[in-house]
Amino acid sequence: MSESPDPVPSQEVSAMVESDTSPAFEEFGLDAPSADPVRAAPLTAVNEVPVRVQAVLGRARVPVGELIRMKSGMVLELDRRVGEPVDVYVNNRLVARGEVMLVDHALGVTLTEIVRQDS
Repeated sequence: MSESPDPVPSQEVSAMVESDTSPAFEEFGLDAPSADPVRAAPLTAVNEVPVRVQAVLGRARVPVGELIRMKSGMVLELDRRVGEPVDVYVNNRLVARGEVMLVDHALGVTLTEIVRQDS
């Protein structure tokens, strides 16, 4: 039985991983993905953990009485203007800002800035 040839020599894979300068990994203090399965194993444990992601277009403060009187078609004025970036929260923590876009008749957000919160 013969082994099938490796499509990418392991030296090239290592070089590709080492040259990965993805800002997302650096921004969150993570190492780039590794071709070494032993180094990659800790991150695979969290791949299936659900997180809550929110894209906040804006906020408004409204008295309860006014909120109760609202009807379909009424406008609620937000604290943001058209064209301003939206905030992206993961588990109630601000992680990025972005622009709203339309993707196949659904709304999406293109991330334009990663927010670093120094503790």
